[in-house]
Amino acid sequence: MARMPKRYHGKSLRKGRVSIAGMAYLVTTVTCQREPLLREFETARILTHTINSDTATTLAYVIMPDHLHWLLQLQSDASLAQLLQRVKSISAHRINQHLGRRGPVWQRGYHDHAVRNEEDLRQLARYVVANPVRAGMVTTVKDYPHWDAIWL
Repeated sequence: MARMPKRYHGKSLRKGRVSIAGMAYLVTTVTCQREPLLREFETARILTHTINSDTATTLAYVIMPDHLHWLLQLQSDASLAQLLQRVKSISAHRINQHLGRRGPVWQRGYHDHAVRNEEDLRQLARYVVANPVRAGMVTTVKDYPHWDAIWL
């Protein structure tokens, strides 16, 4: 019997999502087909400038060659979905312009985790910024240029 291909169920993942101003979220979003568009210094900087918006407070982030991990706190009535749509749209336009290319930069959807009160935000920030070390890209986070955390 032939196996059916797996289908993307992003809409199912969004059911029941609630965005709350003042709440912290850990978000991961991936480039289209995991193309390493963010490995270039300037494209990573474009994304850095885009995520530092007035609708969210960036607590920590790391930009990997093909994805973003972002620990943030919502600051307005804009939903998490609206914030991510805005960040992905603006950064895609600017990255494409910089690279002289067209087409999608980001995969549809994203993974998010609402941070519970008992979770340690500093520990989550350490986990986020240590991603390049765990990936074997550098031996210490100090050697990786595309990260920040308000506590570190």
